[in-house]
Amino acid sequence: MTEPESESAATTTILPLFPLQTVLLPGTKLPLHIFEPRYRQLTADLVSGTVPGREFGVVALRSSLTREVRGLDQLHEIGCSTVLREAKRLPDGRFDVVTQARRRFRLRELDCVSAPYLIASVEWVDDDPPDPSGGMAERLATVARAAHQRYCETAWRSEDWHAPDPDTPVAELAYALAADCLLPLEDRQRLLEELHPLRRLRIACRLLTREAGFLNTLGAVPLPPGEFTDLSRPASLN
Repeated sequence: MTEPESESAATTTILPLFPLQTVLLPGTKLPLHIFEPRYRQLTADLVSGTVPGREFGVVALRSSLTREVRGLDQLHEIGCSTVLREAKRLPDGRFDVVTQARRRFRLRELDCVSAPYLIASVEWVDDDPPDPSGGMAERLATVARAAHQRYCETAWRSEDWHAPDPDTPVAELAYALAADCLLPLEDRQRLLEELHPLRRLRIACRLLTREAGFLNTLGAVPLPPGEFTDLSRPASLN
């Protein structure tokens, strides 16, 4: 495999690929329980350094009914790379791992035969140039943070969520706000694909306001997320 290029390189590189029924957002952590042989091998390659930088790609499946990926049409075009941070090998060969999401990519080609797991040729995706209107960004960030607080106070116990750091850059704030919220896959994919930071923040604000309204109306709270993402369901591929 080739060494990943720098953040700004407008070129393609090769990444191992992990299709999931979820959308990974930059900057967020992804805990996984790995048990299928091909992804055990991927984890072993990450741990050993066979995969440069311990970096692989996570991309969302277009259909929960997909059992085996054979082509790009079964996957969303934009995904997010993630770097292995922790790996615990269990006695039966399974792994519990924690990864840190890093940067977005666009799928170009898919290789289903060169390794036990999928390999993709990807192009890194950067944001559009920042908006020069700093005042607008500051006001929008304040509104979005308030929407996030309303959602979390309705959905979680106080110890189950946290406000993003005050110094979080505007370009990263929407991802940080969405990290504590159980948004539908399509909404998370929309956030991932948006290339303009202020538009992305507006989308996050609308989504959080909508979800908080749903919770208030229904008088229900979402199920709390588990310690590790459960990949035992048939739709997960793992």
